[in-house]
Amino acid sequence: MLIKAGSEQMRQQNILLVLSALRRHGPQAHTDLATRTGLSSATVSAITVELEKAGVLERSEQQPGAGRGRPRVLFSQRRDCGYLITAQISSDAVQYSLVDYAGRLIDRFDEARRHDEQSTSRFAPQFREALARLAERSRLARDAVMAISISSKGTVDADGHRLLWSPLLGGQEIDFAALLSSDWRAVVTLSNETLLVAQALGIALKPATEGHALAVVSLGHSIGLGIARRRQHDEVEASAPNFGHMLHAPGGGLCRCGGQGCIEATAGFYGILRTAFQVPADTIPAKFVPLPEMDKIAQTARAGNRMAGYAFRQAGLALGNGLSRLMSFHGRLPVVFTGPGTRYFDLLSPGIEEGLSASHEVRLKGRPEIAVHPDEQRLVFEGHLDRALTGIDQAIAEARLSPSEKRSA
Repeated sequence: MLIKAGSEQMRQQNILLVLSALRRHGPQAHTDLATRTGLSSATVSAITVELEKAGVLERSEQQPGAGRGRPRVLFSQRRDCGYLITAQISSDAVQYSLVDYAGRLIDRFDEARRHDEQSTSRFAPQFREALARLAERSRLARDAVMAISISSKGTVDADGHRLLWSPLLGGQEIDFAALLSSDWRAVVTLSNETLLVAQALGIALKPATEGHALAVVSLGHSIGLGIARRRQHDEVEASAPNFGHMLHAPGGGLCRCGGQGCIEATAGFYGILRTAFQVPADTIPAKFVPLPEMDKIAQTARAGNRMAGYAFRQAGLALGNGLSRLMSFHGRLPVVFTGPGTRYFDLLSPGIEEGLSASHEVRLKGRPEIAVHPDEQRLVFEGHLDRALTGIDQAIAEARLSPSEKRSA
C-alpha cells in the first residue's frame, strides 16, 4: 500500500509538472514538455494521452516553415474544461471576471462601491448577486465554475476563507466560503491583494535563483507588502506580511485599524492628506480620499508648498524605515512599488531613500534595486489567474486516481 501510495503521489506530481509547464509557457510539443519537466518522452506521452481523453488538454498542429517537414503536434489546455471567477475588491469598486481554463477572459464588469454604513451592510448579499449575474450573462452553469478567487486589502485568515479586517469593511468579518457554499460547488479562496501582486511579479520577473526574493509595496489608500520567493520548476511562493500596520512612530497618527503610529497612518493617502493640511494626528481617518484631491496636494508640493512637500517626504520616510526593518530580517532584496500612489513617487522617493539608509544591511551592501509598476489592478488579476488556475490543475491531478488507487492510497 505504501508503494502504491508513493507511486501514485509521483504520478500526480508528474501530471502537475506537465500542466504547470503548459500554464507557464503555453502550447508545447512532447519534446518541449519532456525538456522542461525533466520527464521521459514516454511518461509525457502517457500523461498527455490520458489528459486529452479526460477533456483537460487538446491538440493542434503547427505547420513547419516553408511547407517542409511534418507538422508539429502541440498540446494546450482545453478552454471548456472548467471556469474561474475572480473578484477584486478595491477601495471604490469590485471587479468581477469570468475566465476559462486556458486563462482567457470571457466576461468582466465593475460595480462601484459607496463609503457609507448602508453600503457596507449590504456588501455580502450584493456580492452573491453579482457572482450569479456574471455566470448568467454567459449562460454558464454554476457547476462548470471550478474556482472562485477573491482578493481584498486587509487581514486574511490563514484558512484563506475569512476576511478578518479590511480598510473597506472595517471590522466586519466575512467568511466567503460559508457565504457562497449554498450557491456554488467551486473552491472558494480569499487572498490579500498585495500577495497576488507579488505572485504575478515573481512569475514575470523571475528572481535569479531558487530562494531569491523580491518585495512589492502597494501605495495608495492602504499600504501593503508582498514578498515573492522563487522555488523549484519556476514556482513562486508569495506571502503578505502586515506591513502597513507595522508600528512606525509610537503614539503617532490614528490609523484606520484603530492603532496609532502605523506606517499607513503616515504613508496612506489619508495620512498624507492629514499631514499636508496640519489636521490633528488623532483625527478619525478619512475612509476614502479621491485621486483628484491627492493630485491637488501633489501639484502644490511640486510648486513648492512646504507642508505638502513635507507630507510626502514623511510618507516616504515611513515607507523607507519599514523597508529597512524588512531588510534587517530578509537581507537586501529588490523592491517594486505599485498602486495609485506611484504617481507621486518623485515626491516620496527622497524620504524612502532616507529611511532605507537607516538599514545596516543597505549601508553595507548598497541601495537595493527599486522599480515602479503602476498597473496594480492588472497584476492583481494575473496573480488571481496563476494561483487559482494552478489550484485547478492540482485538483485535476488529484482526480486522476482510479477507484482502486484511491483505496490503496
